[in-house]
Amino acid sequence: MAGAVGISFGVVIGKEVFGGTGRNVLNPALTGRAFLFFAYPVNMSGDRVWTAVQKVGGQAVDAVTAATPLALTSLAASGESVTQVLTHAGYTFGRLFMGNLSGSVGETSTLMILVGAIFLLVTGVANYRIMLGGVLGMLAVAYPGYLLNLSSGGQAAPLFSVNPFWHLVMGGFAFGIVYMATDPVSAPGMNLSRWIYGFIIGALTLMIRVFNPAYPEGTMLAILFMNIFAPLIDHFVIKARLRKRVPNV
Repeated sequence: MAGAVGISFGVVIGKEVFGGTGRNVLNPALTGRAFLFFAYPVNMSGDRVWTAVQKVGGQAVDAVTAATPLALTSLAASGESVTQVLTHAGYTFGRLFMGNLSGSVGETSTLMILVGAIFLLVTGVANYRIMLGGVLGMLAVAYPGYLLNLSSGGQAAPLFSVNPFWHLVMGGFAFGIVYMATDPVSAPGMNLSRWIYGFIIGALTLMIRVFNPAYPEGTMLAILFMNIFAPLIDHFVIKARLRKRVPNV
């Protein structure tokens, strides 16, 4: 039922009200997900993600619920490294990259997302500038925060204690920057605009994660926010190019 409501909201409010296919300002899939997230927060929380139980033989139940890696970051005590909390729970960098963990369908395995990204780039469906811009934007915020945390003795925001590259494989950032941010309709059309667009998405994603503990994942909101500003970015990039043209004599 909730899925049907989300799809209907995404198609009608996210696309049709703007004029239909090719005219939507917001990504319809993310519009529907945002509606479900805020309308049914309990059903969309990490506590209802299922994970398999291993190495316990016939005594195990079919499945148990477990917190996602980003949900565990809020459990870190003051001055405690989030990396230690994740490692203690069994979430190593390798496991996060491979995807053998709790999380939403399609977003857990960064390896498989990279395979999909290569396919999209080879077929010309997606633009690499948005993807790389997002990665650079996230690292541009994560690295100064990481260094600040080290220099302050771990007194900065807890998520700044995580190695910056861990942020790339946690949560839905990889999935969002590859499959959602590259939507050719809601993304900018100019190459420079795509770099700026992706960079700000990556930076916003990390800032939402770090400074809003109640909402550990910021990819969805970052992309929707930048969807709104994509035409404006294109406008200023085109305007800047026109200024450089030699006027007709």
